[in-house]
Amino acid sequence: MSIELSKISTRAPKDMDKDETRKKLVSILEELDELQNRLFAEAKHSLLIVIQGMDASGKDGAIKNVFGTLNPQGVAVASFKAPTAEELGHDFLWRIHKHTPLKGTIQVFNRSHYEDVLITRVHKWIDDETAFKRMKAINHFEKLLLEHNQTQVLKFYLHISKEEQQERLNERIADERKQWKYNENDFAEAKLWDEYMKAYEDCIKECDKVPWNIVPADQNWFKEYTIASIVRDTLVDFNMKYPGIKNNNTANNGVR
Repeated sequence: MSIELSKISTRAPKDMDKDETRKKLVSILEELDELQNRLFAEAKHSLLIVIQGMDASGKDGAIKNVFGTLNPQGVAVASFKAPTAEELGHDFLWRIHKHTPLKGTIQVFNRSHYEDVLITRVHKWIDDETAFKRMKAINHFEKLLLEHNQTQVLKFYLHISKEEQQERLNERIADERKQWKYNENDFAEAKLWDEYMKAYEDCIKECDKVPWNIVPADQNWFKEYTIASIVRDTLVDFNMKYPGIKNNNTANNGVR
């Protein structure tokens, strides 16, 4: 099914109250703390969180404010920038697979394998035929994780408006607390907005075996609440239980 991101709102529903939503988020984060404990103790499932979005869509903030209070022993974050020479010598998923989560843990991707069908395609480093072949490979990869390691994949596209992006990029110049984030190349990338939207629309359409969550991202409070709610609901659905007392012959946590 085709999708037009321009027709999807980047803001919270009008009936959502900011203060009430923030209170709900605090409660959800407390639930996540307990659910993570069960996930780690039971060691039967794992969770891969994929966070994609345009520059300044708030990926870093979402990761910090949703996952920052959890036990760091069971949560890891990986960012994928330009591949190294060694990584380029392998298939495009080689560097990704090394960071998939161990059973009992949560892995967050701040950008991900989708960069290899987004920026590469927008800048025409690969052609459309290669891009669509890679999308098929991504579908197989995500299916492999679920069927062979009980790794649930949650994919979030942080849906920011073009106007909000420009405002946030300009803040990186004016606000000394954010100047460390400034990269002049971000403005050049922002000029390719239409090309990126087309690339994202194709990703959301073609890589749908694991469905995407399109998260309105103009308001950070709603974005973080939405992500936390979906993660909480997913972990609840695992129906996890504490394993009880282990004997000396029981394998260590996470070891098959």
